[in-house]
Amino acid sequence: MNEANSETAQERTTTGLPGEIDDIADLRPAETVMDLQRLGSLQSFRLSFMRILVRQMVRDRWQIRCSQFELDDLGYGFAVYVLQAGTEIYSFVVFAVYLADGSRNDRVIADQWDLTMALVQGEVTDSQLQHLRVNVPLQEAGRMRPEMLVLSRANRSKRMFDNVVDSLATGLQPDMSRIKDVGYLCRTTAVYGSGKFGMADWSVVQRSCRSFARPFAAEMFTCFMLRHFSVEQVQHIARRRAPETAVALDSDIRRYLGVGNATGLGMAPFLIKHPQLIARWMTVREVSLARVMARGKVTPEILSRLLAMIEKVIQHTWETHVKDPAQVTRNHQLMAELTNLSERLIGHQDFTDWQWLKVRLIERYSLDTIETMYALMIELYPHLVDDLEEYLGADEHLQLRPEIALSELKRTIESQYGWALSIDFRRPESQHVFWYRSEEKMEPRLGERYVESGADKELPVQVARSVKACHALILSDLLLHTDSDVVHFLLRHPDQISIVRRIQTMTPLIYGDIRANLADQDMQPMHLLRAK
Repeated sequence: MNEANSETAQERTTTGLPGEIDDIADLRPAETVMDLQRLGSLQSFRLSFMRILVRQMVRDRWQIRCSQFELDDLGYGFAVYVLQAGTEIYSFVVFAVYLADGSRNDRVIADQWDLTMALVQGEVTDSQLQHLRVNVPLQEAGRMRPEMLVLSRANRSKRMFDNVVDSLATGLQPDMSRIKDVGYLCRTTAVYGSGKFGMADWSVVQRSCRSFARPFAAEMFTCFMLRHFSVEQVQHIARRRAPETAVALDSDIRRYLGVGNATGLGMAPFLIKHPQLIARWMTVREVSLARVMARGKVTPEILSRLLAMIEKVIQHTWETHVKDPAQVTRNHQLMAELTNLSERLIGHQDFTDWQWLKVRLIERYSLDTIETMYALMIELYPHLVDDLEEYLGADEHLQLRPEIALSELKRTIESQYGWALSIDFRRPESQHVFWYRSEEKMEPRLGERYVESGADKELPVQVARSVKACHALILSDLLLHTDSDVVHFLLRHPDQISIVRRIQTMTPLIYGDIRANLADQDMQPMHLLRAK
């Protein structure tokens, strides 16, 4: 859609953010922000979870020490790292075992991994360590305790891990081109938290673990420590193999390495199941952008920093290796457009506000470039946006208002969910795919409705179809019960409780529901994964 002609968010809606943080004015409307293709163009930005965590670690001067590092010559064994975060103490415990190449499986159904790990409140005792040694390698099959915050597992990148060990053992640094091709030594296959399997519930973490009281902070720290351990593990193996010649990994290469992520479609239903949380995340992003647009001063220094960041993005994109032809094309387009934009900015250094740039972005550039530039603009003004990092959590309770007149619910759907009502579900293409949970793989999958069996096991992720079906029922019900209210409608149609509760809860919020038909044959799941 043409973003330039879109109206700002309606006054009747709310950001859901407290007090003076509630910046409604000039927010982009939901039809722009929650468009699926645009969600697939979002980039990591200043208020992304890992960025917030790293700033917190630096700001609060977290101290991490290795209290035990019991690995044999081949890197198998365990390690314990103790985190001192202010007055709080935590332990990261990781177990490394031998895994045959043929047994390495990133699926949820796997029962063996190169690494298993846990984040635990307090400094682990000998008895706790013994309990972890028995249960953490079992993952879901083990018995977890309430002092545990995170349970996770990871596998090596076989070609990268062995290559780095071989290079370091001979006194050489690994080939940087291969490092760029893979980007990590180990990849997570699952990261569990928030009360899973008997671990500490999220409410407990918020109350008693202030260092990890933000969403996914403990999970991100676990990934951070996995990355750290993977480097220490390859260096240890290299030293044990060739103590006379082995060298440590160069600090620049260490910084370049990331954490691989083997999770896939399983993340997509999360965006549908947690609309209030998604609404909060998107609101924080959009309030950040609105503040920058309204208050961010454009100075020569700011413009110089922006141009430098654009060059970094171009370099980063160039070093990003993907196999999907469509993504390769998108990456090349992004680099070309950013290069063009950089040249234009150099030639127009007299502009004084971001509206000038916003108009040109919308007129001339792709969604990838637009959203990348917005992320960079937010990066320039930490003093305008960093307070918003405290508001990424949400109290997730869908509220039912049974006393509301049914006619009012009808009007609400028509005013707020017109995008869903406009979809013609009679067209075969509009119901081409269905989401289901594979019994064999224990993971969400996509099936073709008219080709494969299993549509009767469909996951309830089709909000648009549910809203339209509910609206049709309301229309027919009102013909017989003109003055009905919601509660009596639901007594007649109890299967509509879930969608009515969702509609009533989400209507006051600006964002939350993805405005797309997730069963359409042209739907691209990758947009959902990139958004999360």
